[in-house]
Amino acid sequence: MIFADDEPKKARPHAIGQDVSLLSEDELAERVEILRGEIARLEAEMKERGSTKAAAEALFRRG
Repeated sequence: MIFADDEPKKARPHAIGQDVSLLSEDELAERVEILRGEIARLEAEMKERGSTKAAAEALFRRG
């Protein structure tokens, strides 16, 4: 029987402002890449929302 305590612990995602003093250089680089990916995802969502908003505004201006 496998107990929850026997399962390997998953790495916790990066939290803004968390203490990173105990992380290795490789772990820091990995976190930077994760955050760059998240920034790109958020910027794409902002762009999409801007496009949707502009299309809606254009539609309502016609009427």
